Amino acid sequence: MKEFLETVNFLKKEVAYMPKIAIILGSGLGSLVDLMEDKKVISYQDIPNFPVSTVPGHKGELIFGRLNNVPIIAMNGRFHYYEGYDLKEVTYPIRIFKLLGVETLILTNAAGGINLEFQKGDLMIIEDQLSFFAESVLRGPNQEEFGERFIDMSNVYDKDYIEILKPIIKNITGKCLTGVYAYMKGPTYETPAEIKALRVLGADAVGMSTVPEAVVAKHCGIKCIGITCITNMAAGVKNEILTHEDVKETAKKVENNFKMVIQKLVSKINEKN
Repeated sequence: MKEFLETVNFLKKEVAYMPKIAIILGSGLGSLVDLMEDKKVISYQDIPNFPVSTVPGHKGELIFGRLNNVPIIAMNGRFHYYEGYDLKEVTYPIRIFKLLGVETLILTNAAGGINLEFQKGDLMIIEDQLSFFAESVLRGPNQEEFGERFIDMSNVYDKDYIEILKPIIKNITGKCLTGVYAYMKGPTYETPAEIKALRVLGADAVGMSTVPEAVVAKHCGIKCIGITCITNMAAGVKNEILTHEDVKETAKKVENNFKMVIQKLVSKINEKN
């Protein structure tokens, strides 16, 4: 707990107010921070005990400010298991958010489309998740100060927030897609055989993040809402070579829709709470 408190005390000295909403921005989606006002930008490497992003497209900045006049914390870049961090390091910021008083976490990511009806550039609301093939982020001694040993996972992504988000995405993009996000450890993209298996299991999209963060948020009692940007179709769906550059390029093309969705969602959550 000592390291958590060191981080929290540092941030409280740097920032005068503590927002109730936090956002984690996935690959290629960091331009949302350009819309924030009254910003206080803190590099991850300057924050005690904080990991550092190593992936292109993840700037590695914690930003306090206002979006649509609503106070928020934005992580411009996240951490992944494949970078060499253990899962407790990957999810360290979520524990910090809890101690800072965050009540709602908006998770975003770039992912591969498994659902054959999806297209590159679609935005999908995450309704549920699959993580059979990865160790649990809660493995090891339970951190009782944050939550119970055994937690119910039947409502990881808050149903009320999902209903708020549906008309927002429909009005902005013309369609509303919901689905199951499958978590794979990476850094390799999945094989066509793995994608076929995931489709049989009920997955609509696949990526290398988000699930550990959502599990820890649930453990901490933080409400979650998740948005996936389908930046490519998964292996075997189309005859394409998968690259991270394509992921960032597609995210760039949909960034205006994405930013409008997040702006409206933040305002609605603020009104509800």
